[in-house]
Amino acid sequence: MPAEREPPDAAPPGGSEVLSDSLSLLPGDEARPLASCVATLSAEDWSLMPVIDWLFGPGCRIADLGDLLAGLGRALTEAGAPVLRLRLGLWAIHPQQAAYSYNWYRGAARSEALNIGHGIFQSPDFIGSPAEVMRDTGRAVRYRLDKLDPKRDHSVLFSVRDIGGTDYLGIPMWTFAGRMDSLFVATDRPEGFTDADVGKFQLLARMLLPVVEALSQHQLSISILTTYLGSRTGKRVLEGRIRRGDGERIDAALWYCDLRNFTAMTETVEEYAMLELMNDYFAHVYESVTVYGGEVLRFIGDAMLIVFPTTDARSPQAACDAALSAACDAVDRLPSLNARLRRRGLPPIQFGIGLHEGSVLYGNVGAADRLDFTVMGPAVNRTARIETLTKRLEVPVLMSEEFAALLPPGAEVEPLGAYEVAGVAEPIAVCKPTSLD
Repeated sequence: MPAEREPPDAAPPGGSEVLSDSLSLLPGDEARPLASCVATLSAEDWSLMPVIDWLFGPGCRIADLGDLLAGLGRALTEAGAPVLRLRLGLWAIHPQQAAYSYNWYRGAARSEALNIGHGIFQSPDFIGSPAEVMRDTGRAVRYRLDKLDPKRDHSVLFSVRDIGGTDYLGIPMWTFAGRMDSLFVATDRPEGFTDADVGKFQLLARMLLPVVEALSQHQLSISILTTYLGSRTGKRVLEGRIRRGDGERIDAALWYCDLRNFTAMTETVEEYAMLELMNDYFAHVYESVTVYGGEVLRFIGDAMLIVFPTTDARSPQAACDAALSAACDAVDRLPSLNARLRRRGLPPIQFGIGLHEGSVLYGNVGAADRLDFTVMGPAVNRTARIETLTKRLEVPVLMSEEFAALLPPGAEVEPLGAYEVAGVAEPIAVCKPTSLD
């Protein structure tokens, strides 16, 4: 588990005093000139040099932090390092998690990944842990696992001891932003770590930091782009397709949904409560569409534009069937959502869904220094106009005649006739799913 605070300007109170029978604080390594650490590279019974060669060679070509830690563990083992377990803890910038960590055990092919939610500082998993001690002191920590006190030492130390651990080392890794990520190393060697071992691992942490930081920033970029732009747009940006005017054509089943009485609710519902309600609405729709392979392309005020793309693996018929199944699921689950909203003092919601099938241009538009992705084409306009008819006809889901014709044989739909809508020259023929009657 990483910790976050500014690096201390001076040693914390107590210096290297023993805080308990098991724990001691180690002198900080950040201020040591790198040249003074070279003597530790090959000291005593194992050499750090082949590990560093691996780290700045094959290690730099690994694109996943868990794989990096597993490769590092294997490199250490091959070099003869007394390593039983490695743990890497890193801060995250993510709406759903505060940090993430990776655990590797000697002999394992892969690392175990763990996402750590917000509120961790109030959790028993953190309180009293080595990570908390490192956060509070800004210093490396060392625990002799044969001297643990059940009343004072954290449960994570006992779990490492239970798998044969004898010595446990925690090393802070200060990032360029002033955050403290962390590397933890455990050994099962009966006599524990030597002073030379500790020096090598502290030097390794310093050399590991830039590799980890570069890779974590890359993974952070992917996470942020996916969260804010969606997987399709995020992938385009990472591929470098960011010039104004870049575009691609998407053949898809199209979904447009809009919240009923949104303007009236904004006048009567407190702002933060309205934000909470909107998030519940968006999450509700998102859960339905993602189960059936839909992608949210745009949030447009209180509306959502969603595509179920046609691919080599999914025909137009399958895409339309998935879109209709998702729409029916969202409507079927709405009473449950509204019951939860009422219990929290929020008004119930209703929304309409328009479905169509066609080809759209997904393109990069904007000014030179401020770009966005948008969707254009007659099919988008028709889908939105079909949604407006759901209110006029008092049905929650409507589809175009073209969409209905692509549904599997036996699909139960009822034609409702053709209607004039704004911006479309010819009336649009629509159908409704009879399963929602």
